[in-house]
Amino acid sequence: MRSRSEHVSEKVLWRGTVIAIQPRTRVWRYITHNRTHYHLGYYLFLEDDDAPEPTMFTVAISEKQLAKGLFRIDDCLQGTGWTPKYPNREFADYYRAGALKVLTRAEKETAVEPPPWIMFPPPLAVYEERGARILSRSRWKGKCFRCVWANMANVEVQWDFDRDIKRYRFEAFCYG
Repeated sequence: MRSRSEHVSEKVLWRGTVIAIQPRTRVWRYITHNRTHYHLGYYLFLEDDDAPEPTMFTVAISEKQLAKGLFRIDDCLQGTGWTPKYPNREFADYYRAGALKVLTRAEKETAVEPPPWIMFPPPLAVYEERGARILSRSRWKGKCFRCVWANMANVEVQWDFDRDIKRYRFEAFCYG
């Protein structure tokens, strides 16, 4: 029997420099068929400025928050967020972000020859229209990590409807 304290979420203050921005999706599938993507917002991948060694963490934000803040790579941000109640279902370290504030702006737009595509992310409707294909985790961690078309999705796999058996995992996808 599980105690209630196992699924407690805490509000934390975070601060870091943006190293990548990717779409945030939740994927549902029945065993390995009928994959359905739900586009929830964006992930900000940040490097902790205060840590003695480089430490990366992830913050989930909404489409409206990204459009309002116009965040881009190398911006230094701070805000609040909640730790996930169910870490096996949520890829982000913090979600329900709030009090977002740009401490310093990147001096200029990152100029890199594509691919990877390092630019301001398009609206979520563009990701829905383009569709996704599976991307290897090693490719996502390497060359594709800073690309706006790559993402790490929260995946729920429905194994049995009658007994409501579900499994959760994270899978990488590419919308490019």
